[in-house]
Amino acid sequence: MPVDRHSLCVLANPGSGRASRDGSAIGKAMAVFGPDVPLRRLTEGQTFADAVKQALADGFTTIVAAGGDGTVTGIAQALIGTGANLAILPLGTFNFVSRGLGLSEDPEAAARAILAGHPHRISVGMVNDQLFLNNVSLGLYPRILSEREAMYARYGRFRILAYWTVLATIIRAQRTPRMTIETEEGTRSLRTPLIFIARSAYQLERFGLSGADIISDDRFAVFVARSGTRWHLIKLAFHLARKRLVAGTDVELFSAHSLTIRTPRRRPRVAFDGEKRRMLAPLEFEIRPDALSIIIPDAVDRVTT
Repeated sequence: MPVDRHSLCVLANPGSGRASRDGSAIGKAMAVFGPDVPLRRLTEGQTFADAVKQALADGFTTIVAAGGDGTVTGIAQALIGTGANLAILPLGTFNFVSRGLGLSEDPEAAARAILAGHPHRISVGMVNDQLFLNNVSLGLYPRILSEREAMYARYGRFRILAYWTVLATIIRAQRTPRMTIETEEGTRSLRTPLIFIARSAYQLERFGLSGADIISDDRFAVFVARSGTRWHLIKLAFHLARKRLVAGTDVELFSAHSLTIRTPRRRPRVAFDGEKRRMLAPLEFEIRPDALSIIIPDAVDRVTT
């Protein structure tokens, strides 16, 4: 059954990816939604939780996240336990969540797909009660994000800058930390520059990584980069960029229903779905089955990228 447009409220993050550099994109989507669908832009100091709470209080039951993966995750977090639906209008830089659902990155086509779509419940990953839909990482990647944001602020949001910051951060990398990973299979202590916990089969396939079957089984695909020299890390990044990362050589891959990661820092920097935050260790990961209702496009509206 198609989505009732009167149930829709669009929440936009003005600073997100395409929304920050193409003011016409969201206007094109709103023209498809029609005048009965309100557009609310986050104001300075307003949180996603506050905006979602107000929209639900006003009677809307489907919240459209207009922005990138960080915006989607923030709004999804606020919708957990509410019974309301999440829809996605992809206006970010990478848009891994929406592309994984088969949504077009064209705003008009995405809006039409939302109106014709239907709700579907999905399981989500949680780390210390923070929802994530794509991945969580520790080690080098959160530092890469910090470098990336600095580059974006200076030059604008372009994908080539995202790749450049990977190389720049690796070149400046110093000591490799020791971490402890506890799963239902046991405990291991190791030195690694990067731990990557994935929940998106689409993202893994885009980067040429195995593990999609693990995601389908509602488990975490956990990648642990092998420790080595700075040159080893550069080769790892090069293999990743060329989608030739080799499990067993570049990284170790295993799966888990839940895991705990202990780090040398009490509040390590953690990256999740493109955002970053310091979290209190240990980091507790779990999967919450069918925790989120999301609008997915009908087969005729799905695109493959």
